Amino acid sequence: MTKVGLIAAVLGIVALVIYFQKDALIKQALKPRVTPTTSEESTGPEVVADNLNIPWEIRWLPDGRMLVTERPGRLLIIGPLTDAQDRQVIEVGGVVHAGEGGLLGLALHPNFTANNQIYLYLTAREGDQLVNRVERYQLEGNTLINRQVIVEGILGNSNHDGGRLDFGPDGKLYISTGDAQEQDLAQDTTSLNGKILRVNADGSNLEVYSYGHRNVQGLAWDSQGRLWATEHGPSGTASGFDEVNLIVPGANYGWPNIQGDETQPGMITPAMQSGADDTWAPAGIVIVDNRLFFTGLRGATLYEVEISGDKLVNLKRHFSEEFGRLRALRTGPDNQLYLTTSNRDGRGAVKAGDDKIIRLSFDTVLGQ
Repeated sequence: MTKVGLIAAVLGIVALVIYFQKDALIKQALKPRVTPTTSEESTGPEVVADNLNIPWEIRWLPDGRMLVTERPGRLLIIGPLTDAQDRQVIEVGGVVHAGEGGLLGLALHPNFTANNQIYLYLTAREGDQLVNRVERYQLEGNTLINRQVIVEGILGNSNHDGGRLDFGPDGKLYISTGDAQEQDLAQDTTSLNGKILRVNADGSNLEVYSYGHRNVQGLAWDSQGRLWATEHGPSGTASGFDEVNLIVPGANYGWPNIQGDETQPGMITPAMQSGADDTWAPAGIVIVDNRLFFTGLRGATLYEVEISGDKLVNLKRHFSEEFGRLRALRTGPDNQLYLTTSNRDGRGAVKAGDDKIIRLSFDTVLGQ
């Protein structure tokens, strides 16, 4: 066979293969492209939802859809993540969006699959006074039913409202509160302000778990079952001294009597603090192995530190100023990091598509 004949034979075989496999090739070409959902497939930061209005917390339903609180008083059901524009909106009654207050924390009951119970931390008004409270609902379809107030009596204000909700390894609900701009309340153990509170899932046995806090914004437990918390330091001209604390039950964390590395008998200093010349305004926390990640609002950064005993070391910064103010931080069911921007909260520079939920693989973060 000549060279020309050989080429013609090969081309003929290829044409026959294409002819008989054309249906499969067409189906493959038309197959929809699905957003990656595993850390191995993700190659960088990915916006999974946008045009949100001050998202404050993210959780996941068992079917993979996201629950998102927006501070003005909306609870969103978003997803699946392959279609994050599929959104259901639930207006939560009684929410007052005043300054930093509004619809804040969100938690699912540890046995949500059996009882459909969710918990919301929100700001409301009683007469002329702003208050914060924790309410429990059942989520039936796209409706909240069976409202029950679990914790009340937390003073509210336009600033320093706390708001984080998390169930701990002990099955109890932990609640962070701010000092409501009344500093002395943080040292008053009869007040619920400036505290981390702990309560049973049904609202019974409410206790002050720790006190002397200014405005706790993030809670997370490490592999040893120890609780860590982020806390905002002073603002204004005396800004700085933001904290990450290792929480000891019953302990006093010093606000407003001490800040930074100052000491006083019976008061605990932070595991790490920002000092007087840096402001993180730390918010959400995620702990993976011995690494603690937290977001920064004013810092506009994803921070990473290593847990070394009861201290934190080797502070690293990721994506500084890239996305703007960062608030919620959670690990999704796909073992990736999810964070929210908070550029529409009146203190940020609004970017196109804000506010957003951004997905990051740990490989992407650690490679920064």
